[in-house]
Amino acid sequence: MSVLKCWTGSAVLLLALAGGVHAEMTVSQSNDPTAALGMNLTALLGQEKAALGAVTGARLKTIVAPAAPKAKSKAKTKAGETDIAYDREWLASQPVAKGGEEFQCLATALYFEARGEGVKGQAAVAEVILNRVESPSFPRTICGVVNQSNSRGCQFSFTCDGRPERIGDRGAWQVAGKIARVMIDGAPRRLTDGATYFHTPSVRPSWAKRFEKTAKIGRHIFYRAPLQTAMN
Repeated sequence: MSVLKCWTGSAVLLLALAGGVHAEMTVSQSNDPTAALGMNLTALLGQEKAALGAVTGARLKTIVAPAAPKAKSKAKTKAGETDIAYDREWLASQPVAKGGEEFQCLATALYFEARGEGVKGQAAVAEVILNRVESPSFPRTICGVVNQSNSRGCQFSFTCDGRPERIGDRGAWQVAGKIARVMIDGAPRRLTDGATYFHTPSVRPSWAKRFEKTAKIGRHIFYRAPLQTAMN
């Protein structure tokens, strides 16, 4: 019985050692990326050849043909809408606008100050008002900017001309409202190059000589204040 146990133990030991050698060889081979390169490459090429043989000529032509170029999409604004075209077609595509107090102030300013202008001209005036809101030299709200006044008068003449602000042209009011809505919602301000002032060619304000002219759109000329430096 002791001989049998001895023989059985020896067999188990040999099997364990054989398994260990195999495991060591397997690990060693997996750590060497070039060990089975030739064998794997031959097998891979054979599989590729068989796969290509099963593909029809029409399907193969579709696979290797270059992809058709995608049509360029229009630029996006901050609000996620397509860029403004500043024409009647673009304006007609906009929904009827509505909003709160700030919207009402901007739409009213566009109606009374620029309703005789085209879409671009009204958008330019809206830019000036919104640029002022972001400037430390002016009130921080649209209504504050539109209704601002001092000892020399009002910033926008319609607010203190003594006449009631009645909307007589509903079509012009809808146009002003659509433009105001888009501008408040984050449309890009690229027309006036940061202007915070404007006037019509019929007047020649003294400040215009000191300010930088940025654009002329419709019947308005646009300016921005000169850059202030420590040397000024």
